[in-house]
Amino acid sequence: MADTSSNPTPSYALEHELSENGAGVIAGVDEVGRGAWAGPVLVCAAVTDGTAPPAGLTDSKKLTPKRRAEVDDLLRTWVGDYAFGRAEPAEIDELGLTESLRVAANRALEGLRERPDTVLLDGRHDYLGPPWRVRTEVAADLSCVSVAAASVLAKVERDTFMAGLDGHYPGYGFATAVGYPSPVHRAALGEHGPTPHHRVSWSYMDRLPRWRHLRKPKPNRGAQLPLL
Repeated sequence: MADTSSNPTPSYALEHELSENGAGVIAGVDEVGRGAWAGPVLVCAAVTDGTAPPAGLTDSKKLTPKRRAEVDDLLRTWVGDYAFGRAEPAEIDELGLTESLRVAANRALEGLRERPDTVLLDGRHDYLGPPWRVRTEVAADLSCVSVAAASVLAKVERDTFMAGLDGHYPGYGFATAVGYPSPVHRAALGEHGPTPHHRVSWSYMDRLPRWRHLRKPKPNRGAQLPLL
């Protein structure tokens, strides 16, 4: 089991800075599923109330699955408001990943009870844009309470969904690798081909001789914003 005792503790420093500059409702946003071959890209928007967060809150990637589930249980009653947005594999194939992230994030933000004044987005790239007022912050899932909360909620929500697919599509390792590349996943793709939950415009399809005829063309890259 990984040692989580030295994980960074997020603070409200950035949220306080944004509040002092006039932001009322601040939504922390984080995504999961960007690099997966199967399953949706999922975004969580979380709004906190400024009180002390549950013990152990940090970037979801720093937590063991067991601890992550425990923190997720606490967050769902502690967070003032949160909502999820998804872009499905067919949308990713049609729109590309950047536009799909925007679609999923908009769905999450529009699912909140109150429209945020500012969106606090993990990373360097603003894939949202107007009409949202966006502040990007590298490693915000480690340093900012609202984004760390969104990180954990998004990860557990998507992992739970992917585990639910495992019974319908056994052998792909959806309960463990949750749609990301793994030896089991690669072997199942080679033998059985992609499921309806796979992103079939992605280049891994070229390495499946029996199934590459199912590959869809990539979206028009000229219509997309770069991720970096």
